[in-house]
Amino acid sequence: MIKDRFDRTHNYLRISLTDNCNLRCFYCMPEEEYDFTPTSRLTQPDEIVTLAKIFVDEGVTKIRLTGGEPLVRKDAAKIILSLSQLPVELTLTTNATRLHDFIDVLKQANIQSVNISLDTLQPEKFLLITRRDLFHLVRSNIELLLHHGFKVKINCVVMKGFNDNDINDFIEWTMHNPVEVRFIEFMPFSGNRWTNNKVVSLHEILSIINQQYSFLPLQNDITDTSKHFMIPGHAGSFAVISTMSSPFCAGCNRMRLTADGKMKNCLFSKTETDLLTALRNDEDVVKLIHENIMMKEKELGGQFTVDEVDANEIDNRSMITIGG
Repeated sequence: MIKDRFDRTHNYLRISLTDNCNLRCFYCMPEEEYDFTPTSRLTQPDEIVTLAKIFVDEGVTKIRLTGGEPLVRKDAAKIILSLSQLPVELTLTTNATRLHDFIDVLKQANIQSVNISLDTLQPEKFLLITRRDLFHLVRSNIELLLHHGFKVKINCVVMKGFNDNDINDFIEWTMHNPVEVRFIEFMPFSGNRWTNNKVVSLHEILSIINQQYSFLPLQNDITDTSKHFMIPGHAGSFAVISTMSSPFCAGCNRMRLTADGKMKNCLFSKTETDLLTALRNDEDVVKLIHENIMMKEKELGGQFTVDEVDANEIDNRSMITIGG
């Protein structure tokens, strides 16, 4: 069992397969031209499985594969199928642009739930956000997932004055579609030009929705990152990930492994532990995992608070190099 000094049990591992992506979302990737990690420096498939097994032996019960875009990695299918042999709930976060090539792989791996990053339902705005004209492909692949019975969650990063007027379009979408839309407060990372006045808070998101819809809160588990809501009569639901206005750190059970094999105990942690080099040198990886978790701060990586955020003072990677 992996516990920190605040008695939080960590049983959820997020593994980034690559920092490469075929989209160029401005809040995630600092520049259009980006130096991705060379393949030789990425954790190799057998190393990913070995590290995952170590975490599972220490109590991990859920693994989420992230990127970048995990499905652009050439050996993604091999990795997915190998990890599916472990006694864990295996899930995936993707931009959905390559899902049509992976439906059979996901089924074979018994993946039942997929998170999809989508910040607008307007094709023109999608192009502006991602710098790629792939909106209709994404929508088609979402429909493909639903057709095949997958549980679909939509991750929407909300930014004031940009896509906050899309919120109720997403809510309308849930009327006849069994998707869960998760509105995410805009968070600060290296190079994403974060400012506080771009954040649309939990309270503001709920106020916007309440202008057109009546909703009810749902029960949340202590480890949930999102606050869940339902709208009577809708096939789908919505949730809010309120990192900036109402953090959920008290019940955090998550750990991250970057594509280059570094362990992060928090999305905002300054420190990282190089598990890949330790594995290659036949060092005690289990010891390093527990030491890393014992360094975990009480909330938000110890770098800021809800009331005081200076993005220039935050010491962290860009979002794409951490993994979603």
